[in-house]
Amino acid sequence: MKVVIAPDSFKESLSAQQVCEAIRTGMVRVWPEAEFVCIPVADGGEGTVQALVDATQGQIVHTRVTSPLGEQTDAFYGLLGDQQTAVVEMAQASGLHLVPREQRDPKRTTSYGTGQLILHALDHDASRFIIGLGGSATNDGGAGMLSALGARFFSDDKEIFRPSGQDLATLTHIDISGFDPRLRHCDIQVACDVDNPLCGEYGATAIYGPQKGATEADIDWLERGLLQFGRLTEQLTGKPVINQPGAGAAGGMGAALLAYTPAILKPGTGIITTTVRLSEHLADADLVVTGEGRIDHQTIHGKTPVGVASIAKQYHLPVIALAGCTGKNYQAVYQHGIDAVFTIVPGPVSLSQALTTAAANLTDTAENIARMWQLSAPRES
Repeated sequence: MKVVIAPDSFKESLSAQQVCEAIRTGMVRVWPEAEFVCIPVADGGEGTVQALVDATQGQIVHTRVTSPLGEQTDAFYGLLGDQQTAVVEMAQASGLHLVPREQRDPKRTTSYGTGQLILHALDHDASRFIIGLGGSATNDGGAGMLSALGARFFSDDKEIFRPSGQDLATLTHIDISGFDPRLRHCDIQVACDVDNPLCGEYGATAIYGPQKGATEADIDWLERGLLQFGRLTEQLTGKPVINQPGAGAAGGMGAALLAYTPAILKPGTGIITTTVRLSEHLADADLVVTGEGRIDHQTIHGKTPVGVASIAKQYHLPVIALAGCTGKNYQAVYQHGIDAVFTIVPGPVSLSQALTTAAANLTDTAENIARMWQLSAPRES
């Protein structure tokens, strides 16, 4: 019996590695002789660095960077086991969670800190990058990131240091003569699960601006800014980004990476599962167990459990998913490779209790799944 355990993290509770360990602990009670392969996975968002570091025996690298509001903050990225691949979560340096709710204003925020993380990794000989977009506080088109990497932005004759969302509408010139040349020779994969263009009714500002604190009055100015940034970028690089799918990801960070680096945007789960060589481990497996904190109708849109299931079904394997809870229309996952879903909470509890007892509940649920599996196995006559 070979069981591959490949879950995402349970946010605010357990890392993907801890989820793996809890599930294995429960199943080994029933199958002490089984082979268990634990592969922490993520979808490019929060937890991606930790999952890939755990899966490749890499390391976490800490450094100080500029927060979205221009203050100093602690952040980290991952250096994988090959010592050449850096994994950067944009949210670590430029995330919405770093901005107090009452101060959220995408006119003021900058992605400069994300550029500092990339620069730090370049200085430590990284030549491959996996950059996760998501959870950003910014609407600056990635201009802040580009600035940290050597680009210069001007409004008339005045240089704008650390551009923010409010600066883009007045841009007159972008100078990339000092842009870090090492990036031209890097392999850059961007984990991006949205296809929003940079501008327009489905663009970065219209769709994501309000949740970052943009008021109705801000939207027009921010949209003008991204349009001006897009026009100047297209003139400078020859790469059309204004209507490019994915360019609007993370407040326009997708546009900056596409235009100024050799980046390729890909679905996050696909990048991660390829990096951890999930397919190789599934080739001779008997059962696949995956999961995440909440499974609902959104899970089918690029989330880890369905990404794992899609690969497992290439080998015709049964897939079971565990979740802290289920939401509206979670049954949609049954049409996307998952054969059964189990919630782990044994009864009515508070959210804080559910979070603190998640490991024990995962272990008990995994044991019960293994026992049920045993009951369905053919009996010898």
